[in-house]
Amino acid sequence: MRQSLRDKIIEVCDLKIEKKGETVGLSFYAFFANKNDDPELLMEAATWWIQAHKLDHFEKAQKIKDMVLNGK
Repeated sequence: MRQSLRDKIIEVCDLKIEKKGETVGLSFYAFFANKNDDPELLMEAATWWIQAHKLDHFEKAQKIKDMVLNGK
């Protein structure tokens, strides 16, 4: 996964955790605007989330942040 996407994931997870607490969940769509302006990046996130890690649609933000920070 490209570094810019990793940085965005960590940023969004931090914001969600700060606003809603440690148990907040999110989907990979949380990292994108409500329009499909970068389909290649969206597919990269979806591939990481769904195919590589077989994650549920919603996962805890802290779990996702930890996975990204640990290079998974």
